[in-house]
Amino acid sequence: MDRAALAARNQELVQKLRQPSLKHHLRNALLRLIAKAPLPPQRADSNRLLIIRPDHLGDMLLTTPAIKAIKTQRPQLSIHVLCGDWCADALAHFEEIDQVLTLPFPGFQRGGSAGGNPYRLALQSARKLRQVGYDSAIIMRPDHWWGALLAYLAGIRQRVGYSEPGVVPFLTDARALQNEHVVEQNWRLAEAYVELPLPCEIRLEFRLQNSDSRRIDSLLADRGIDAGKPIVCIHPGSGASSKLWLAEKWAAVADAISREYDEEIVFSGTAGDTAMIEDIAAIMSAAPHHLAGSTSVGELAALYRRASLVMGPDSGAMHVAASVNCPTVALFGPADPTEFAPWGDPGRHAVIASDIACGPCRILDWRGDKPDFHPCVRDISVERVLGEARRVLEDG
Repeated sequence: MDRAALAARNQELVQKLRQPSLKHHLRNALLRLIAKAPLPPQRADSNRLLIIRPDHLGDMLLTTPAIKAIKTQRPQLSIHVLCGDWCADALAHFEEIDQVLTLPFPGFQRGGSAGGNPYRLALQSARKLRQVGYDSAIIMRPDHWWGALLAYLAGIRQRVGYSEPGVVPFLTDARALQNEHVVEQNWRLAEAYVELPLPCEIRLEFRLQNSDSRRIDSLLADRGIDAGKPIVCIHPGSGASSKLWLAEKWAAVADAISREYDEEIVFSGTAGDTAMIEDIAAIMSAAPHHLAGSTSVGELAALYRRASLVMGPDSGAMHVAASVNCPTVALFGPADPTEFAPWGDPGRHAVIASDIACGPCRILDWRGDKPDFHPCVRDISVERVLGEARRVLEDG
């Protein structure tokens, strides 16, 4: 099948997948009925705001500029963030957040169960939120009907979010979603909450801890990398297999950079990325180092602050790098760079995507289809990645 035919096939599949199923229609009808139920509100004047964000690391980091802006406008406000336990450590680095609450959001546990009955979990969690008491809630993920339902069942008086199906019945303040970067989408909801205009510049910043920097210095020293030696980090893993590049291509890029710039190559990732990294290292001529599974989020940020460049597919790691002002080269496939590119100066953050006509499809899970039918990331050439890496490294 040629590329044009493949793209046409995939576009047709995407259209079918985006059509709401009977299950979705029934669910949304049920949610509209629930939203009409008279529920007692929480007590007033708690001066607490609940930010609901079920997503993983990258999306959560892209929420923090909005949280900081709200705290700046209302310093006396107590801001609580409800997230998955996978984000709790990262949020501990943000002093604007007064408390982090966690729960196993249905549908967001990678490699795990769906978390049981979502309606039962919503009722149980709502009772706990009532005990704390909140004046207002912002549902930061645009389509997160479950988070909107939770805020409603908890009796939170003001509920801010986007007017998406399944979500809007539970909102008191709804905004229309725009096709813009997630940082800006989050800021729009902060704007709706505190009447805060969108500024010319929004900064994404992760505050480093001295202990994390010392730990990274120690890990690198153990591998024979002294403090003055430049490093380039490669984070080849991602939360979706459709985003992954080929091992032999990463090896070619790593070898070229090591040779041309005398940079030590350091691989980062989760423990689950170890086999992938070992496959890449086995093909390389240079001798890389890897810290996969050895770093916390704070230590990962400290590692990237130390690096000349971070490369990888679209993932939370690219946003960690951007948050410590490290240049990036990010490879995009199914996700839309308009929404998810590393935030910051485009001259320092190169985005590379395939020119296949079906991208970006915004469908991350193609497990029911053959991987060969979705080559958008694998089709990216070594030459394109190397060219952008050279440009970013030489521009400083």
